[in-house]
Order: sequence, then structure tokens, then C-alpha cells
Amino acid sequence: MLKQRLLVTGVLLPVGLLAIFMGGWFFTLLITTFLALAAWEYSLMMNKGGYRPWTWLVVGSTIVISISRYIFQFQYSDLFISLIILAAITYHLVSYETGRDQAGTDFAVTLGGIFYIGWIGAYLISLREIPDGRWWFLVVLPATWLADAGAYFIGSRFGKHFFSPRISPKKTWEGYFGGIIVGTLGTLGFTLLWQLWGSGVAGWQGALIGFIMSAITTLGDLAESVFKRQVGVKDSGNLLPGHGGFFDRIDSWIWAAVIGYYLIIFLW
Repeated sequence: MLKQRLLVTGVLLPVGLLAIFMGGWFFTLLITTFLALAAWEYSLMMNKGGYRPWTWLVVGSTIVISISRYIFQFQYSDLFISLIILAAITYHLVSYETGRDQAGTDFAVTLGGIFYIGWIGAYLISLREIPDGRWWFLVVLPATWLADAGAYFIGSRFGKHFFSPRISPKKTWEGYFGGIIVGTLGTLGFTLLWQLWGSGVAGWQGALIGFIMSAITTLGDLAESVFKRQVGVKDSGNLLPGHGGFFDRIDSWIWAAVIGYYLIIFLW
């Protein structure tokens, strides 16, 4: 398992770093692919729970939202969202008429996937597109990875008080607070490191982002766990050996992206 995780990480990390530094269409298409695969996994998970979201719309809308976010930013988003909602309800009206009694619930599940993975996930692109976006991205996202790693190692060693026993029985308060410490200090360290390469992000900004990301983005992990618990699966998929699925990988990323984006926009 560990060997598989390291192998996949060794392949994806250089590609991801290259995409972050290049930006543009290379970055956008890579993120769009991740989000589309996560949306597909979400839809398949819901199928296992007895729900019937419109998979093609969930995946297709995620792709459209992501690419349009790069081309138009937030312009025309009201039009895209309105058309998506109307398309979804039309599909599920037909579904009900042809015998699907749970079509109303399926409609909600369809929109849930589109907005949670597609709309919120597209903030990964928005974050990269702000001024000095590569450096902000390299501060915001590592904070979640450091916090997750810190929570795991500290929680497994010292954890005694459960954080969310029903959703995630292995998470502990000791691991949570350990993750905040590791995430805050580690993000400060990365911020200072990036300054040597030309980043203008100040150390205190990195530390503040690290603290906020570490404290909040664990909710993204818990949110995906709720979906998996409800439908009775361990991982969202198996496309990433040792890591599970793409939804498993981006569950905290999408929280970090949207929170980091507005934190940077409003404060700096």
C-alpha cells in the first residue's frame, strides 16, 4: 500500500508542480480532468446507494464550469447555472414519468454533485488565476497536505479522544490540533522557501493561511466521508492505487481553494 502511494505520488507530483508553474490551459485541463473524474466517481457512488443522478450532466457540467471559469472567470456563470438546473430537472421529470419514483431525490443528488465538485472545485482554477496565483496556490494547497499528514502521524501516536466517531472513527482531537500546528508551521516554512524563488507572499500571510486551512479543510475530508458512509463504500474509486479515487484526493483541496481564494481576495 505504501509503495503504491509513493509511486503514484512520485508520478503526479512533478506533473502537478509543472502545471502550477505553467498555469494557462495546461493547468486548467489537468484540474478539469481531476474534477471530472471525481464527479464521475461521485455519481457511481450514489448509484451504489440506490440514487440515480444524471451522470453525464454531473460530469459534463463539471467540465463546462471548470473551463468557463478559466475563460470567463465568473462572467456568464448565472447563465450556465440556470441552464444546468433546467436541464437537470427536465431529465428527472422524464425519469419520474417513466417509472422512477425517487426522481426528486435524484435531482437533488445530481445538483449536489455539480455544485459541490464542479462549482466549488473550479475555485482551484480561480485561485491559480489571481495575481501571483502560482505562489498563493503553493501556499494554500500544501497547508492541507501538511495538516493531513500531521494529523495522521500525531493522531496515530497520541490520539485518544475521538473527533468525529460516527463519520471518521480514526480521527482524534489530538491529531486535529497536531495537524493545525504542523500545517501552520510547515506552511510558514514553505512560504519562506518560495520567497527564495521569487514569491512575494509574506511569512505572516503564509502562517495565517496555514492556520486557517489546517483548522477548516478537515471538514472537506469529513464531507466526503459522509457520502461514502451513506452508500457503504470505503473509497470513491480505485483509479489511484494506494490513494483510492480522485474524489478521495481532492476532498480537502476544494475547500482549501474556495476559502483561500476569498481570504486572499478580501484581505490582500
